[in-house]
Amino acid sequence: MSDVTPSDDDERPDADPGDGRGAASADAAHDEPDDGDRVGVEDGAHDGMHDVEDTTRLPTAGPTVWSPPGPGPLPYAYATPYAYNAPPVHSQSRGGRLPGWAWPVLVGLALLAGALGGVVAGVAVSTSMSAAGAGVPYLRTDNGAARPLRADNGSIAAVAARVLPSTVQIQARGGADGNERGGATGSGFVLDDHGHVITNNHVVAGATGRGEIKVVDQAGTKHDATIVGRSPVYDLAVLDVDGASGLRPAAIGSARELRVGDTVVAIGSPLGLSSTVTSGIVSALDRPVTTGNGSQSSYIDALQTDAAINPGNSGGPLVNLRGQVVAVNSAIATTGGALAGESGNIGVGFAIPVEQVRVTAAQILTTGQARYPVIGASVATGSSNDGAQVVGVPAGSPAAAAGLQKGDVVTGVDGQPVTDGISLIVAIRSHQPGETVDLLVRRDGRQRDLKVTLDSKVG
Repeated sequence: MSDVTPSDDDERPDADPGDGRGAASADAAHDEPDDGDRVGVEDGAHDGMHDVEDTTRLPTAGPTVWSPPGPGPLPYAYATPYAYNAPPVHSQSRGGRLPGWAWPVLVGLALLAGALGGVVAGVAVSTSMSAAGAGVPYLRTDNGAARPLRADNGSIAAVAARVLPSTVQIQARGGADGNERGGATGSGFVLDDHGHVITNNHVVAGATGRGEIKVVDQAGTKHDATIVGRSPVYDLAVLDVDGASGLRPAAIGSARELRVGDTVVAIGSPLGLSSTVTSGIVSALDRPVTTGNGSQSSYIDALQTDAAINPGNSGGPLVNLRGQVVAVNSAIATTGGALAGESGNIGVGFAIPVEQVRVTAAQILTTGQARYPVIGASVATGSSNDGAQVVGVPAGSPAAAAGLQKGDVVTGVDGQPVTDGISLIVAIRSHQPGETVDLLVRRDGRQRDLKVTLDSKVG
């Protein structure tokens, strides 16, 4: 989805996300949010500029509520997708994007991994050969899963029976067992019949040491797991589970086929309560959401749902009525400043579309690392509804090659409106490296079209 890079001063000497080493502790993502945390851009908190090519860093110790990057210019960096595909190239927009802060109430965005103190107790990979994004790997859907339920299925019980065996609990550094202070618990789903499991990066980012991750299946059996690779930018991680021969892969669906109002089912381990099933509807599509702190942020072209999800649901599947995974639950909105553990679900949850999961997981499984798209320009991320103001265009960047200039205001990407810097970042990250996108730019009172070929960056 997007590309925003923190300043070099904020860089941490963490290992590459794909090497399974060093990142911030998971419990850091579960500290109390401050009253200022908001969905999208907080009033006055983003008067600075951010690189449209985001180099999101590995998580470092910080608050449990992710907030957008802090003020200050971010250096040019190349960025790959929460661009939320076969060929998963980019998310098809279903209408104008709403700014992340356009909510009737002020809300804080909380990650869904449960902190220790808050819990109750090869793969088939193909390569896109389309002109846009050629060479981008993506996961095929023939992953060894059972056939989906009938298209006319209306039974949530049938969905639960089909998907529960494919859903797991993730215990990181003690997790729900309470063996180690600062542990976390989350959820995940079985990706294929080779023992790979998908979860959120923030669930396992602090558990990169040997023996620090356990995967618990529906029968309660614990399996050791290791990190194959992870993407802080898209908040996704792929695990390799030992002794996973009995784990059943989940069927893979498509978020692009969803419509607002469609029924969806969330499965996971909220508050450490494994095999929990809730249902709701798709509340919105293409919702630009930013989560994180100044040194580690994810910009998500999210699917919004009112299905009840809570801390501990992170990384678990959101599925359609055919029992196919359409998204990965990642964050929830809470009333202004309240602890996610106290207020919990308020009917506003966000999930990463499965199209992005297919791309990111394929990249990790084929190369050990994920990539995201970038254009190289820096933009202001203040609360403007008039477009994304360009504040820097480094020489040699894709943006410079396309003719973008400092002072330009980007008002659209591929025919869809851009209201601010964050919506531009999300729009870019919903594409793939190598694609060419059309930018609608306002300069000196006149509109002009520019074509930018996206570069990529590891993250």
